[in-house]
Amino acid sequence: MDRDTATPQVDTLPGPEARRTVEFHHESAAPSTYVYEFVWDYTEPADGAFCTDVDGNVLLDMTGQVGAMPLGYNNPKLLDPLAEFDLVDPLKIAGQDFYIPAAATGGDLPGPADLMDRLTDITGYGMDTVFLSNSGAEAVENGLKISYDHTKGKYAVTFQGAFHGRTLGTLSLNRSKGVYRRDFPEIASVHDVPFCADRTCTPQSCDCGFFVDGGSALRRMLDPKQGYVDPDEVAALVMEPIQGEGGYRFPSDAFASEVADCCREFDLTLVADEVQAGMGRTGEWWGSDHYPFEPDVITSAKGLRVGATIAREEVFPDERSRLSSTWGAGDLLSSAMGVVTIDAIEQYDLMEHATRQGRAFKEHFRDAGLPGLTDVRGKGLMLAVEFESTELRDAIQAAAFERGLMVLACGERTIRLLPPLDVTTHEVEIAVDRFTEAVEAA
Repeated sequence: MDRDTATPQVDTLPGPEARRTVEFHHESAAPSTYVYEFVWDYTEPADGAFCTDVDGNVLLDMTGQVGAMPLGYNNPKLLDPLAEFDLVDPLKIAGQDFYIPAAATGGDLPGPADLMDRLTDITGYGMDTVFLSNSGAEAVENGLKISYDHTKGKYAVTFQGAFHGRTLGTLSLNRSKGVYRRDFPEIASVHDVPFCADRTCTPQSCDCGFFVDGGSALRRMLDPKQGYVDPDEVAALVMEPIQGEGGYRFPSDAFASEVADCCREFDLTLVADEVQAGMGRTGEWWGSDHYPFEPDVITSAKGLRVGATIAREEVFPDERSRLSSTWGAGDLLSSAMGVVTIDAIEQYDLMEHATRQGRAFKEHFRDAGLPGLTDVRGKGLMLAVEFESTELRDAIQAAAFERGLMVLACGERTIRLLPPLDVTTHEVEIAVDRFTEAVEAA
């Protein structure tokens, strides 16, 4: 196609292939802003403002993908530097206004509709509807929005130590480091309660402050007679099933059961932030799968390669344009990567592998006799090694890097490890050896 000589050539819009893709897309997609039933065929010619749809129609696109495609389709100024990757442009389309083909309806690559379909298959909890976005923060932000819309509540409840993102809405939920929230405006009426600090605690042995006076801080907050928050006005209880930034804190059975009981008793909408714990990282698809509470909304990103807010259809607003985003459901490459990631986890039994190799990691660390070590914990390959001081932790991280091992800090004294879900025994052993050397050096 030559943009200097091309002309629009249209038979039927939308054609039969476009209709099939659109219908499949809406089997899982939340109601939002859709302007055209136009499905771009990225395998067919496109140049400048001209493009071809899945039925062979050639169109002149003057929308510029709602301003998101400033140089048109396949502009050599953008593609030449990427020629070795054999890509098309745009890889991101304004997915709440347009569609792209789905593998399920004959497309070559899996796209956003395929990804949403996969997510509803693996999630459970009766969830059948998805809204895609760029990031974990956006996924949580959308989880908040749909919860406020669904419940008409005015309060949100978060947990001490929480980290949910860096948008203004998600910042309002953060309770980890002060630098994340300091001097930023926040949404009103966010309350917090302690998060479990001892994965083996009981209500009697708890010392984190969650269990108090024969009950829990959450139950006391919501008590109809003595509480200070009306449970009927709570829009969302937002929780990381396993706290990430806050220090890889794994809740006790008692804590998880009390959260589940309170959600049932007070009819709370539970938003599970699975951005870090989800996608098979813990040996289950979601961190929530290890515990008795049942989320109403799941938010995902990171390992998914794209942000996603997942819930039951009735939780999402049914009003057009109530929920929308230029890039919502529109990232071809990220969606394809999300689909093939889910498929690989299933095909190669990587959740079982993560459970087995995570157990090996923990056994190695516990057997190594590391000086200054106070705890080793984890589920699957979401692993934490805690030391007696922040200074020691930081010195270990620096020493590990000097030895070619990169690890991450979290909380106050914790080092976290997130190996690939297909990590080999050889890689495990090298990591433990280098980590041991780093601890001894520090």
